[in-house]
Amino acid sequence: MGLDIPGATGSRPDAVPLDESGAEDLLRGICFKTGPPRTVGVELEWLIHDRERPDLPVGRERLDSAVEAVRALPLSAALTFEPGGQLELSSQPAGSLMECVDTTAADLAAVRASLGAAGLAPVGLGVDPWQPPYRRLRERRYEAMEAALDRAGPAGRAMMCTSASVQVCLDAGEEEPGPLGYGRRWQLAHLLGALLVAAFANSPFQQGRRTGWRSTRQSLWADLDPGRTLAPGSGRAPREAWAAHVLDTTVLCIRCEEGPWDVPEGLTFREWIRTGSPRPPVRADLDYHLTTLFPPIRPRGHLELRMIDAQSGPDGWLVPLAVATALFDDPEAAETVYRAVKPLAETAGSPAAPRNPLWTTAAREGLADPELRAAATVCFGAALPALERMGASGAVRATVAAFTDRYVARGRCPADDLTEPGDLTGRSLLADRSLLTGPSKPTGPVPPAGPDVPTGPVDGPALGPERLVAGPPTIPPSPPRPGKAASA
Repeated sequence: MGLDIPGATGSRPDAVPLDESGAEDLLRGICFKTGPPRTVGVELEWLIHDRERPDLPVGRERLDSAVEAVRALPLSAALTFEPGGQLELSSQPAGSLMECVDTTAADLAAVRASLGAAGLAPVGLGVDPWQPPYRRLRERRYEAMEAALDRAGPAGRAMMCTSASVQVCLDAGEEEPGPLGYGRRWQLAHLLGALLVAAFANSPFQQGRRTGWRSTRQSLWADLDPGRTLAPGSGRAPREAWAAHVLDTTVLCIRCEEGPWDVPEGLTFREWIRTGSPRPPVRADLDYHLTTLFPPIRPRGHLELRMIDAQSGPDGWLVPLAVATALFDDPEAAETVYRAVKPLAETAGSPAAPRNPLWTTAAREGLADPELRAAATVCFGAALPALERMGASGAVRATVAAFTDRYVARGRCPADDLTEPGDLTGRSLLADRSLLTGPSKPTGPVPPAGPDVPTGPVDGPALGPERLVAGPPTIPPSPPRPGKAASA
């Protein structure tokens, strides 16, 4: 979600109040750090469930104990816990895809082992299919966020407490035009992003019911705030568009030294600068405001791709990481993909992502949509040779190829593997562990590749009944780490 700085106030006595031109200059200077793409990072969010009965809530004392054990691990990645108890690993910037994969895999293996000792497991689904939203963290940031997002309906709480994702972080790109130029990559991200939503959609259920979306998580992000989750409007250069968008988005909260944070209604950051009330904003307030904006692609010097559902299985996460890195950073693949997705702009129309027809179709239909399926076929086909050129291991390439064969070639996405929530009881979860371990082969009849592909579910893991989480939240806040990106 942005910088994790629990309890920070951001208003030193000697801080200089911002003016509009100064704020615009700051934003234009920090949003896109240009140069040849060299580094990559990934942020992995996981739902935490009992290994034997993932449909049941984890008791607070058991979760607290598991949290402390995980926090004691010597990890390379930054570790945090989201408001609903989701675990997040945020890798350090890596100099290559394989460095990112190897260090993240090692960290994740350690986390899985620690959780396993407590009978728990990280579950890779975009939205918790069993539990209702229940906030375990009692930090002032989340108190303010909940109050602000509640004004738009229940999607905000569901996003905070029951969603999980794979976020890929890539360099902004070169200053000059071309396949690796930051302007091209910014445009590409908003078209390819919809395709990534569709290909990796993995959240068709919420509170024991089918929602009608293959990516319920993406539908929540589109609904939770009319402006906070939108991409900047088109028609301006990327730096100018982002600076205007930041200043014209409403302030989520105004922090203070003591007591609850103020949650103004309808106050944009630009208006806050102009009025100076309840106090003049300073640079730290602008920095914090940036962490409360949740567009599908967030420029933070680098590009943060935020639209991908969490993926099931021990290796599911590396497929979106590898594919996105290959399609953005390999010049030949980037050019092929740009030509493949550019026609999608007509479907998207003028509304900003994710509230346009292209992104809505991607979240609802996945790759069952013929246009998205055709573009995905080209893109995943370009990713495999690009990964070889980038030095990806045979294991990584094989994992991407298996995903391509299982889903993309058949016009399917991971959500299509999941059965109806009422078909199986909690007891049968003991015999089907694919949510926890990931299927090594299809869990049911997979339709053949070809134009006429059924889009209904195949046999898969069961979902249990809705249950409430008992007991007050107790997960202690994570220590502040400047620069750490979180998701909610």
